[in-house]
Formats: sequence, C-alpha cells, structure tokens
Amino acid sequence: MRDLLSFAKMPVLGAAALLGALALTPPAQAANFLDMNFWMSGPRYDGQLPSCEAGLTAINSQFTEKEQTFWNSGLEITGFTDIRETALRPWQSDNIPRRFCSGTALFNDGKARKLHYSIIEDGGFASFGHGVEFCVVGLDRDWAYNPACKAARP
Repeated sequence: MRDLLSFAKMPVLGAAALLGALALTPPAQAANFLDMNFWMSGPRYDGQLPSCEAGLTAINSQFTEKEQTFWNSGLEITGFTDIRETALRPWQSDNIPRRFCSGTALFNDGKARKLHYSIIEDGGFASFGHGVEFCVVGLDRDWAYNPACKAARP
C-alpha cells in the first residue's frame, strides 16, 4: 500500500517541479546585437553563374538516366543547337540566382524538340555547386512543367 501511494505522488511532484522551474525562468526578451548577427548571416549568393553551355552535359546525362530508368525508353539526346540565354536573375535580387536558357535538343529518333532550362546557384546535391532544371517540350511525361514547359521558363 505504501508503494502505491509513493507511485501516485510521482506525477504530482513532477508537475510541481515543472511549475517551479517555469516560475523561476526570466521573461522572454528580444535578441541582442550578437544574437541577431552571430552565425545567422543567411545565404550569401554571389551571382556567379556559368554560361548556358555549361548545363548541357548535365541535361544530357539526366535526360538519358530518366528515360532509361523511369520510362524504359531508348530515347537519347544526340546534340544541341541554338542555345541562348533568355533571362538572368529575372526576379528580385534576394532570390536564388538563376540563368534561364532555351534552345533545341536533337534526339536519336530524328526529331528536334524545344528545350528550356535554368542553371541555379547552389542548386546541386545538398546545395553544393550549380544545379540544372530542364524541360523538353513534348517529353514532360510526368507533367512537372506543363503546359509546354511553361513552368521551366522565367
């Protein structure tokens, strides 16, 4: 019986200890100068993006891997033509820097299709290096950028 009473007192004692600890804590205050600026600087983008041609090898390898792995297709990009920049940092300066490019991709089925892509600063794996997002008009099979790759453009 004595053990049962001591067991029943434990939650009451725990709650009392918690209330006592909360009563002794100081009230909340605003952060001082060091709290606001020490190790909390946020992302620092320098806006140094490679040219449009620098993203083509990544596009070629990612497209081939996606077609073979997910769509069981032998479709591959054989070349690129008419590559040009369409926009550089088109939004406010605080956004992640992007270079938007367009061109034409040539495929092993003999067709040429429009290509829209962007090179993103710190957009690589785990935010290391530049990342590339792309869309080929007519081959956006999972509809990530539909209609007609509009979401891949600025």
